[in-house]
Order: sequence, then structure tokens, then C-alpha cells
Amino acid sequence: MATEVLRRILTSSPKYKVVWMAKNGREAIDFCTKERPDLILMDIMMPVMDGVEATRRIMQNCPCPILVVSAHNDDSSKVFEAMGAGALDAIPLPTLGFQPNASGPAQLLAKIDLMARDYGQETVEKSFGSFAPADREDSLIVIGASAGGPAALAAVLKGLPANFPAPIIIVQHLSEEFTAGLVDWLNTQSVLKVRIAKEGDQPIAGEVLVAGGSNHLIFTSATKLGYTEQPSDCIHRPSIDVFLKSVAQRWSGVAIGVLLTGMGRDGAAGLKMMRNKGYLTIAQDKETSVVYGMPKAAATMEAATEILPLDKIAPHLKKVLRV
Repeated sequence: MATEVLRRILTSSPKYKVVWMAKNGREAIDFCTKERPDLILMDIMMPVMDGVEATRRIMQNCPCPILVVSAHNDDSSKVFEAMGAGALDAIPLPTLGFQPNASGPAQLLAKIDLMARDYGQETVEKSFGSFAPADREDSLIVIGASAGGPAALAAVLKGLPANFPAPIIIVQHLSEEFTAGLVDWLNTQSVLKVRIAKEGDQPIAGEVLVAGGSNHLIFTSATKLGYTEQPSDCIHRPSIDVFLKSVAQRWSGVAIGVLLTGMGRDGAAGLKMMRNKGYLTIAQDKETSVVYGMPKAAATMEAATEILPLDKIAPHLKKVLRV
């Protein structure tokens, strides 16, 4: 039934063609090897081989863009495992019918349109100088991520100790339905407390806040967080750019901006604004990025003071904050 729903949605658009349909992960690997598509819509819970293992093997042997399409009752940790294995993004399984459904066919087609426009892994070689250690008091770490982000975020957070002296705020491109699951999963990966940011929150050292909902997370004052619908024309909600720009405009202390793997350019302009204010800014390097889109845009704009492999980001944050 799920594959038939997806087939009907895709064939409703003249832009897309279904080249094959697989009954399980093993069949998907075989079909991908014989006829590699421009995009795979991958379920998680399947017989014979699940979507996590199928994603891992496809990305190893015949890589192509993969979008996880998951039912609401699927294990959300499996969704993030698949993204860590190379899936670009995740979206809830749409339903057909007349009832209101925020995760319906239009959302799926919009996500595919965005992926078709933004997917790319071009190389940019840049290097920048080092940055002096920051004052621990009133320091803030802000991280933006998109495709491949959950696994990258987990890698960074795993490298930080329980006594980390700065609050961390994350904006991850992810459908709203998966945000709570991402927070729960990150709490299993990190000794730091992770939760969804609420209206009026003030960042606290050692706590990780994740943007939630479909509005943009911003600083509404020098110390308080909030959500806004504006700008309404942003493709990404929440937007990394909108948040990073609010950090540069309103945060009263020292900030460090980090831009991880992802499609498109969201976050590059905001990171540039942070660098122009004198903040340390870091972009993930090409070799360790699942998709070298957002970090590449930051490198091209010279928005990053440092370009680092994923496994060096947490040690560098500890060094800068003298942990």
C-alpha cells in the first residue's frame, strides 16, 4: 500500500518517472545496481532487509540520493541511522484522501523538488588561519546542519564532556514530525542534555537546544530565544541563515558558528555575518560531508575562519573554550 501511495503521488507530476519499485531492501540494491535512479524513496521497516542496511549498501556500492519516507510508527532511531548511512533527508509517509494532512503529497513533491535543485558535491579548496581561545563566560555554540546532519551532530556532541562550559543551539533541516525523535536519539548519543528549544528559553551552559516546529528559531533579545514566521518565503523552515543572523545581531556574548553537511546554501550567509562580527566560524570539510553543499557555499563566501574534518570539530571547540 505504501509503495502504491508513493507511485500515485509521483505519477501525478509530469516532472517525475518511476523507473522501478522494490518490495524490500535486498531487491532495492539489485535494482539500483542494474538501473541507478536519480532518487530513491526508501522505507525503513521492510522484510528481508530493512531500509538502514539497504541505504548503507547502496551508498557503498552504487551511491545515489536517498530520501527516507517513513511511517509515523517507525522507530525514529532507525531513520537517523539511515541518514547517518548516507540518506539525505527524511519525510513522513504521505496519505491520500480528503482529510487535512500536513505531511501529504504536496510536501513530498516539494521536498523532491528541493533535492533536485540543491543536490551537489562540488569541491572547493580553502584554508584559513587559526583563531584565538575564547572567553568561556557568555560563550555560545551554534550549529547548522541538513542532509547527513543527525549523524554529524551526534559525532560532535559525543566529543564534548558533561562539563562543557557553553550552551549549544542546533538548527537541523528536518520535517517537524521527526524533531522529537531526533532529540530523543541525540540524548542517547551525548552526555549533554538535549531538548527542543521553547519560546522564551535562555541558553544554559552544558545544555543543547534544538530548533523545533515549522517556524524560525531566533534570538528575540540579547539572551532570549523565540520563534517567528518571518521571513515567510524561506524554503527551509526553520532556516539556519535566519537563526545565525539573529545571533550576529542580538547575542551579547562570544559565539562560535558551525556549519555541517547539507544540501544548498542555507547557513552560509548567516555564518558570513558571524565572521564579519569577529566570531569564530567553522565549516565541515568536503571529505567528511555526506553532501558538500552548505559547507561549500560557506567556503566559497569565505564565511568560515576554519574548515575542519568532522572528527576535529569537537576537539577544536574544547581547545578554543579551554576545556
